[in-house]
Amino acid sequence: MEQKEIDLISKLINKDQELKKLWEEHLELEEKIEEYNKRVYLTPEEELEKNRLKKIKLAGKDKILAILKKYKREMGI
Repeated sequence: MEQKEIDLISKLINKDQELKKLWEEHLELEEKIEEYNKRVYLTPEEELEKNRLKKIKLAGKDKILAILKKYKREMGI
């Protein structure tokens, strides 16, 4: 995500519980994926799990961006 989007999230996170939940999940998934990326070798099962987590993270990011788009429209940004 771009810095301007992260800044907007930090402003809105206390007002929107869904956004807060999605953002926390996003950060948690990012951390888990990074753990897999640090490994030299992944088993086929670990590779599948990493890809599954990436798909979940992407779906969550799409939801976050949709929420931000709504707020940007309301705020005239």
